[in-house]
Amino acid sequence: MVERLDMRKLIMTIIMVFIGIAFLMPFFWMISASLKVEEDVLTFPIQWIPKHWNAVENYKEVWTGSLPFLLLYWNSIKVTVLTTLVSCTISCLAAYGFAKINFKGRDFIFLIVLATFMIPPQTLLVTQFLLYRWLGLYDTHTGLILLNSFSVFGTFMLRQFYLGISNEIIESARMDGAGHFRIFRSIALPLVRPAIATYAILRFIWTWNDFQNPLIFLRTKELYTIQLGVNSFSDQHGSVYSLMMAASVSAILPLLIIFIIGQKNVIEGIQLGGVKG
Repeated sequence: MVERLDMRKLIMTIIMVFIGIAFLMPFFWMISASLKVEEDVLTFPIQWIPKHWNAVENYKEVWTGSLPFLLLYWNSIKVTVLTTLVSCTISCLAAYGFAKINFKGRDFIFLIVLATFMIPPQTLLVTQFLLYRWLGLYDTHTGLILLNSFSVFGTFMLRQFYLGISNEIIESARMDGAGHFRIFRSIALPLVRPAIATYAILRFIWTWNDFQNPLIFLRTKELYTIQLGVNSFSDQHGSVYSLMMAASVSAILPLLIIFIIGQKNVIEGIQLGGVKG
């Protein structure tokens, strides 16, 4: 019986390894293509290790060409980091309030908040555009940050983790004279740190990859994010695949760094959620 289980585990491991490699092959091809001369990009069979290296010229054209990639990077980093910080703060506070503070109509209000999650964001674009233009937030990074700072998903996700905290701990702290803000800061927040890190990474990825909102709410080219920059770069060099792959690698590099740094917290958050489930 043990040998049968070990053999089954080995077969499943081999299958998962092949599936993982299959998913990673487009990524490896993108990196490989960004290092080649244009003539070798579409050769068949694929040359995974370039015979003729052109990496310096390709990335130099991306970073120092007609499109200011460094400015686009700075815009995306500023918008993404601030959006992630504000969104995590608001979601943490709202989730704690819905999970651990008893007030009249709490559950009904939370149901209304959840109901808004079912509204397609595309249906709100015209209203948001008119509102932001009236408030003077159109074509500003501030408006773009506020647009993504309120997350129903983040509130719901973190609330589920706050519900896993024993009410006896909260009541003991209140009997010792601690207020809700002290309980939130010193007890609740440290206990759900893996969940917060997981949501922060997800929010960072979503905001960094966001193309629709910058396209609609930004008009000045100096305010463009990296996604709009890659789109403009595609208009100029769309037929040159080596340059396009170099631009794409440059665009996703921060996401890889963030995931590598935070993957431990993501795994802990998933495990914590699995135990509570």
